[in-house]
Amino acid sequence: MIDRRSSLSASNTRAWCATLVGGLVVAAVVCSLLERLRRAVAQVERGVDDVWAAGQRVAHNTATTHLLTTTKQSSAELLEAVEGLTEEGT
Repeated sequence: MIDRRSSLSASNTRAWCATLVGGLVVAAVVCSLLERLRRAVAQVERGVDDVWAAGQRVAHNTATTHLLTTTKQSSAELLEAVEGLTEEGT
């Protein structure tokens, strides 16, 4: 007579082992994918930081460009005044 309990027990043990091995494989794949995602996010974050820094430099360099109109007008007035003085002096 075959002992059914030991047969089922061995079958259950094999099933549990296969399930655990499969779970470990899935966990390893998920960890690998999460690491790739983390690296991609870090790379994007570095790129965003570089763009932000460049934008701030541009903003700093162009903060006073609105004064160019006033400077142009003042330069024209100064040129007229200098030309007037030059004509009076000759």
